[in-house]
Amino acid sequence: MAFVKPPVAQPHRDDQCLAPRDFTDLVAELSYPNPAARRWAARDLAAYPEASLALMACLKEESHPSVREALLTSLTLIGDEVAVAGLVDCLRSEQVGLRNEAVEVMKELPEKVAPIMENLLADENPDVRIFAVNILESLRHPLVERWLIDVIEREPHVNVCGTAVDLLCEVGTPAAREALTRLEARFPDEPYIQFAAELALKRLGED
Repeated sequence: MAFVKPPVAQPHRDDQCLAPRDFTDLVAELSYPNPAARRWAARDLAAYPEASLALMACLKEESHPSVREALLTSLTLIGDEVAVAGLVDCLRSEQVGLRNEAVEVMKELPEKVAPIMENLLADENPDVRIFAVNILESLRHPLVERWLIDVIEREPHVNVCGTAVDLLCEVGTPAAREALTRLEARFPDEPYIQFAAELALKRLGED
């Protein structure tokens, strides 16, 4: 009897996804060796609010750029408390790329991030506090200036204050003038604080 060669499983094509798949199938596909399969799974999981935990776990391990992009897009679309908590955890990562990606996603979630912003700005890790200020840059929230003023009034770390002053120079109003003057007095020997605060005060004086 003639030998019949078994069919070879075809890899996922970049322009199509498997169908139909349920939530369990999609989560399983996040671990497939083919990046196209992982990308489609990450994209399609945006339809499942309960997918945040699986998407975050995958993001921390995924190395393929297009898959990471799909994961981040789905996390942004879901944007629930689980996703935000996972993104906050990413701010503490040793991976620079992961931290930066988390910042960018959190900028797109003002309604979810705003309630935790005060905690982020008071975090024990100064790097997390700097990331929090960076998030404020695009948060589009009415309390952004108030949060920045609070930072330069009480923040002990010069780098965090410098980051806040840089942003105040862009978004501040005359309401920040007194806090900027006090900041200069708090850090008389820090050249950058003196320069940045004077620049901000000059700009605010022109309003």
